Amino acid sequence: MPTVRDLRDRIRSLKNTQQITKAMKQVAAAKIRRAEAARQSARPYADTLAEMLADLLRAVSTVDHPFMKAGKEGAPAGVLLITADKGLAGAFNSNAIAAAEAFARTRNGVKYYTVGIKARNAVRRMGMRDHSTWTLGSESKIDTAREVARAAAGDFASGGISELVLVSQTLVTMMVQRPQTRKLVPILQEDIRALSGSEKPDEKERARGAIEFVPSPEFVLSRVLPKYLEFTIYTAMLETDAAFYAAQLVAMTNATDNASNLIDELTIQMNNARQAAITKELLEIVAGAEALGVA
Repeated sequence: MPTVRDLRDRIRSLKNTQQITKAMKQVAAAKIRRAEAARQSARPYADTLAEMLADLLRAVSTVDHPFMKAGKEGAPAGVLLITADKGLAGAFNSNAIAAAEAFARTRNGVKYYTVGIKARNAVRRMGMRDHSTWTLGSESKIDTAREVARAAAGDFASGGISELVLVSQTLVTMMVQRPQTRKLVPILQEDIRALSGSEKPDEKERARGAIEFVPSPEFVLSRVLPKYLEFTIYTAMLETDAAFYAAQLVAMTNATDNASNLIDELTIQMNNARQAAITKELLEIVAGAEALGVA
């Protein structure tokens, strides 16, 4: 049975831990507001870019761009895995890594591109030490997104990978973050419907006639496709940032509450142990006095 000193030391340790988790909770609450604001400000541009791309894909007959052609047969699939740089956010990082591993099992071979220290470490544990990697917490996320897009697009154009699939976390609610797996390139004819949403055929025809592209839809599309890839990766990084702080906020809130419950339980145990020690000493004193009286 633990002594009063042992229980007091455990309570002191828990209080120190509780101060840390409470501070991390406050930091996560402050950072998630900035991350969510950045994500919301990027959303209109991303939606408009996707709509423009869908209009262009409907307006062109053929376009000579690598993203519009099937990848090299037999080449490994490219997996862009995005996680946070840090942990202490529950199963946030491990869920994204598990989703990437589940996708990899459906392919004969994969080549990883990782954004985030946790993703880099996970891929290294898989035995793939030499791979393209970046940190999520860089000063300029858009520059990082451009570098990632440039590296992956170069490998796809040269036949190094057959496709590029993005695996990242999405912020469903403050309490729910869900990993998402989606193909970025190639953009084939069957992918146009996903980009354009749920428009009806007659609405599509009106949209095609309402937009005029200069000098030509094919030329504009060849310029928009790389930007679409860059900004899709950029928005996924912003989404991961916001989802991470939401997950960390929930995890640190639970940790703080659990520490409070443990402190209360240990305090009761310590009081009981102290009372038992005092009672034992009183009994010993009474027994000694009675012994002296008998003598």
